[in-house]
Amino acid sequence: MLDQIMAAGEFDYLGRGMKAANLRQEVIANNLANVNTPKFKRSEVEFETLLAKELYGDRRENTLPLVRTHDKHLPMARIKTRAEAKIERDNSTNMRVDQNNVDVDIEMASLAKNQIYYNALATELSGYINRVKSVMQPEG
Repeated sequence: MLDQIMAAGEFDYLGRGMKAANLRQEVIANNLANVNTPKFKRSEVEFETLLAKELYGDRRENTLPLVRTHDKHLPMARIKTRAEAKIERDNSTNMRVDQNNVDVDIEMASLAKNQIYYNALATELSGYINRVKSVMQPEG
């Protein structure tokens, strides 16, 4: 039973989100640590768009969903991919003559945004755990 609770969607998504936020914190810290390193290219973490694709599919406007119109048609099982955070390097820009593309102001803003994101996920996860605990406690 505990395995089912831990594998529940909300618990899984929040945990992966916190893991992604932790990775993003490390990537931003690395970018800031290398702000004066010539030819260093900043990196960023992509997770939220991958999670949206996992949850909602790759839906585009003006496309119709696949439907099974006859019992003899083969079932259209969607292949579920599990979204995980991944690091991507930004090679497309240069901020300075030494070809470094780290902007301290952008990195600090990203750091603050990531901290708010992590705190919101932690609060939501704590609330989820409290709700599960309240259901599991015997009345008395």
